[in-house]
Amino acid sequence: MLNLEIRYITKSDDRTAISKVYEESWKYAYQGIVPQDYLDDIPKGQWASRIEQADRKNLVMVQDEMIIGTSGFGKSRMEEMNGFGEIISLYFLPEYMGKGYGRLLLQAAVSELKKMGFDKVFLWVLEENRNARYFYEKYGFVQTERCLFSDIGGRKLKEVQYCYQDI
Repeated sequence: MLNLEIRYITKSDDRTAISKVYEESWKYAYQGIVPQDYLDDIPKGQWASRIEQADRKNLVMVQDEMIIGTSGFGKSRMEEMNGFGEIISLYFLPEYMGKGYGRLLLQAAVSELKKMGFDKVFLWVLEENRNARYFYEKYGFVQTERCLFSDIGGRKLKEVQYCYQDI
């Protein structure tokens, strides 16, 4: 983990490089969950224009001047979760998964939400994404009874909610 930095994105950061993290992570982590033809057809730069949104902050993890991970977070996007912070995304290039980088970026996002005044944090995970669910559980997130359904690539997928309190 030499030359590792976690920081907010800057104007000079290449948005297509950040989008690549999303794209490659989706293609790797969602194999067998999201229809393969949908994953195969994710266009380069798909997320570039959507990274920065109102009420969302974005961290990047940079190693040796290359963006290897990213996390988007902010106040809850759901009215019924008013007063909670939300981790909207946490993605890595596949070759950096399972090496401890995720824990560092997750801790940084939770810390930033705490600085923003949130003592309760939640996130959504695809129910079938066992690796992500195990990851969040390992670091203190607890599954709630809440769920959402999303249509991704023509497949109805269940998302389950995890909460982290007393941060």
